[in-house]
Amino acid sequence: MSSAQNISASVRARLLNIARKENRPFGELLQYYAMERFLYRLSISRHSDRFILKGALMLRAWQSPVIRPTMDIDMLGRTDRSEQNLIRQIQEILSTEVAPDGLAFEPDSIKTEPITEDSDYAGLRIRFCGFLGSARVNIQIDVGFGDALYPEPEKLSLPTVLGDKPPMLLCYSRESAIAEKFEAMIKLGFLNSRMKDFYDIWLLSQQFQFIGKQLAEAVRLTFERRNTMFPEEPDIFATAFAEQKQSQWSAFRKRLQQEHLPLSFAVIIYDLKQFLLPLIEAVFAGGEMPALWNKKRGWGNDNHHPVK
Repeated sequence: MSSAQNISASVRARLLNIARKENRPFGELLQYYAMERFLYRLSISRHSDRFILKGALMLRAWQSPVIRPTMDIDMLGRTDRSEQNLIRQIQEILSTEVAPDGLAFEPDSIKTEPITEDSDYAGLRIRFCGFLGSARVNIQIDVGFGDALYPEPEKLSLPTVLGDKPPMLLCYSRESAIAEKFEAMIKLGFLNSRMKDFYDIWLLSQQFQFIGKQLAEAVRLTFERRNTMFPEEPDIFATAFAEQKQSQWSAFRKRLQQEHLPLSFAVIIYDLKQFLLPLIEAVFAGGEMPALWNKKRGWGNDNHHPVK
């Protein structure tokens, strides 16, 4: 057995061991390991400042006690958005030399398609594959362009599965993540089936503190950039909305297998209303700007606790 095969076999065995200990699917761990090591290659490449990490992986970078499993990578591109340029950059990242980690990515396997599900999210979907020994891993990256980002991105470390060198990447702010998901909720209204967006905002509001001015500015910039008007009576805060979406929430909750989540979607909507409505009144109706969101006490003027 060659050295590369030995490393791949060792990594596979360690991932299997973690899967058994934590009662997690091996495929989920393998997928995360492959995404993590791709992002490490990105972080040490000359393209590291051209892509900003966003999406569900940010829950790990923000060290949230609770995470949402994901099978793909979301990024904001600050580079030429042409297909040819993005393919070239991803190929270079995949070819970046690193200490052996058992993975072999295939630069020639790249396939692309325009992202069309959301016209405001102009971008490119990039797919490629890699191998851990004989195990094939398919990676999908969605690269979007043009969104407002406030506060500015900062470099954060992404936790690693096996204790390898972590990726240090430019990362989305929690404020912009919330603003974009909230804008999509308002725009889609009753057509919205993205329960993960409701979950993500609810989870962030339960885990972190926020400065009102920063979060309000992120909301204002996002709605302005995406040309979205805020309605007088948003669908998502209507009683009928929570009732209509209960079955979708129940199915989403069952897939996540997180017992701490409220059974009732109406509870989620109530919590989101307490979190978001004061911001909306400040941004769009000239109301008083809330000072500090405390994950235990809600909005208030107590500034003695640092925002984390």
